[in-house]
Amino acid sequence: MRIFSERMKELRKDRGLKQREMAEICGVKPCGYQGYEYGRHCPEIPGLIQIAKFFDVSTDYPLGLTDKREVNR
Repeated sequence: MRIFSERMKELRKDRGLKQREMAEICGVKPCGYQGYEYGRHCPEIPGLIQIAKFFDVSTDYPLGLTDKREVNR
């Protein structure tokens, strides 16, 4: 889960967003989003898909299954 939390923080910062803004995008409370970055929990599958679409990355990237951000199309 460490990789997921690191990648969420990296993706958010690359876009210049605050945690509060990401919480809105993800449809969770700010403390819920903070849990993603602090490694306390992960989103459900629909939330993960929403995050991947927002950042235009594959779902494998935030999960640490690949180091490639690009979506295979």
